[in-house]
Formats: sequence, C-alpha cells, structure tokens
Amino acid sequence: MTLIEETPDVRTPSGSMDCFLARPDKRGRLPLVVLLMDVWGLREELFDLTRRVAREGYFAIVPNLFHRHGKLRFTYRTADGKAMSFNVLPADIRESMLAYAHQTVRESVREDVGAILAAAKAWPVSDGPAASIGFCMGGRAAFYVGQEFPERFRANASLHGTLLVTDKPFSPHAKVGAMKGEVYCGFGERDDQASPAVIETLKEMFAQNPNVAYRWTLHAGAHHGYSMPDRDVHDRAAAEQDWREIFAMLRRQLG
Repeated sequence: MTLIEETPDVRTPSGSMDCFLARPDKRGRLPLVVLLMDVWGLREELFDLTRRVAREGYFAIVPNLFHRHGKLRFTYRTADGKAMSFNVLPADIRESMLAYAHQTVRESVREDVGAILAAAKAWPVSDGPAASIGFCMGGRAAFYVGQEFPERFRANASLHGTLLVTDKPFSPHAKVGAMKGEVYCGFGERDDQASPAVIETLKEMFAQNPNVAYRWTLHAGAHHGYSMPDRDVHDRAAAEQDWREIFAMLRRQLG
C-alpha cells in the first residue's frame, strides 16, 4: 500500500507541536488513530509503528508530547546497536528523563489531542470514532484521551503503560468510569509497572463501567518496553499478539 507521509506542526495553546503522520494514498475520509509516544521522544521507531497503523486503512499521527520543551530525543545504544532499556541507564539520566515524563499530565494531553482534533478538520479525517494507542507514558496518556474525549475516542490501547494506578489525583484508574467503547492493555510479566495489584485494580474498575469492554494480556517473561521493535527487550511474540488485539478492536469500533 502506498502511503502519504507528512510532518505537520500543529498549533496548540502552548505553542507549535511537531508531529509525524501517515495515511493511505486514497480518496475519502479516514478514521483517526493517535499514537502516543513513550519517554524516548519522537523517532523512526515510532514512525514505523505509525506507518503500520496507516497500512490498515487509518489516518495515523504521532505527536511530540514534549513539544513544550523542544524536540527532545533520547537515544542510548547497547554494544550490539539496540536501544537500551530505561532501567539500565545511569540514575542521573533516568531522573532527567522522568522529569519530562512526569510533566505529561492529563491537562497537557487534553490540550494536545484537542489541538489534533481541531487540525484534523482540515485533513481527510472522518468525524466518526477515533482511537489512541500509547506506549509507556503514552499508555497512561491513552487512558487520559479516552477519559477526556469519550464520545470520540472509542478504542484506546495501552502497552506497558506507566503509573496507571496510583494514589495521586492524576491516576488514570480513577476516571475509568468516563470511558466508552473498548480498552485494551498489554502488560509484561517482568514489568514493575504491571504488578498484580495494578492489574486487579484495573479489572475491578472496568467491571463497574457498563459502557466499555476491557481486554488485557499479561505476557509471560516480557519486560517493560517489550513492544518497541528496536528495544533490547523487544518481545516480538508478545507485541504481535497485542497488535492482533488492537487491530481487531479498531475494526470493531472504527470500521
């Protein structure tokens, strides 16, 4: 399938937000799918995932959620060229990256996705149901998107999402009742962000919402970041299972 790719700057109340988008080269309006980045920033790895979504027939876009701080990109490589996992980085680097990630909060995500919806009026995007797919901190953001725009975002996926259940006011689990449509979560068995308590709490919260169908998978042996194809802990089998679940959900909710 031939794709059209662009790198638009979307205007937000906090300034210009750089993005990458891909869509099939065909006539007509397409359902919108917003991919939500992890802590490493925009990069070719995420662009390839955006292309993968576009090849399924969607208008796919990944925004720079760090745009308030510039075009941040974090890249650290292992000796064999793979992208290093967060937990093996020196403590000072981890703390620096987390400082940015912790500023990606409900309010900023609402602002950024709202700006994408406004810009989409000028793009070949349908005004029907949309979807979000998030990774790591973006997995948390996917919850925010589904909660802040429940009438539009009817399919939301979180892969190895972080801080999904906390005692903080911004905790995504607290507003699960606002979500509609479907939600899918992929967890890694060896991810400290996917404790049994987190998984059980989400199950209980979603069970109380009759307006959303919740599915989840706990991948045996998988680590945090397992879905990223360039990551040193990439688990292809786990990631492919997630994508099968996600694309099935998109077909049900977006067509």
